Amino acid sequence: MDGALILRLLLLLIVANGAPVLGKRLLGGAFAQPVDGGARFLDGQPLLGPAKTWRGLLLAVLAAAFCAPLLGFPAHIGAMLGAFAMAGDLFSSFVKRRLGFPSSSRAPGLDQIPEALLPLLAIAGPARLGAGEIVIVAGLFFFGSQALSRLMFDLRVRERPF
Repeated sequence: MDGALILRLLLLLIVANGAPVLGKRLLGGAFAQPVDGGARFLDGQPLLGPAKTWRGLLLAVLAAAFCAPLLGFPAHIGAMLGAFAMAGDLFSSFVKRRLGFPSSSRAPGLDQIPEALLPLLAIAGPARLGAGEIVIVAGLFFFGSQALSRLMFDLRVRERPF
């Protein structure tokens, strides 16, 4: 297993998942249209919730595409990772709404695993990732995001420490 590859993938996941958080901090409510447009699902709950915005999706894709070459990946791999990280995040939000969790609430595991595992699986072929590397990076992301989230809260980038 390639430790440098694992670290580079982890950093790219952090960039993709952190870009929407930084964007919210820097831009406030500007360009923050909800992806679901306020729609509700059959259960009467929001489809995704107001925290999932087009701005966040775009920032994740652009930031990952921009940083990918700096980490030794083609830009299109970064864009793909960013898009699938956000798809995983949207999936998590959809499931959390179905389980009755309010928008921006914490659900350990559900908040991290889909937004790490889905993008890693999506780029596995072109990035030549093995199952072991995918599991290790997803696990590191799960545990690392807990600590990084706390740091982002302490630095006043995040509104909540999770």
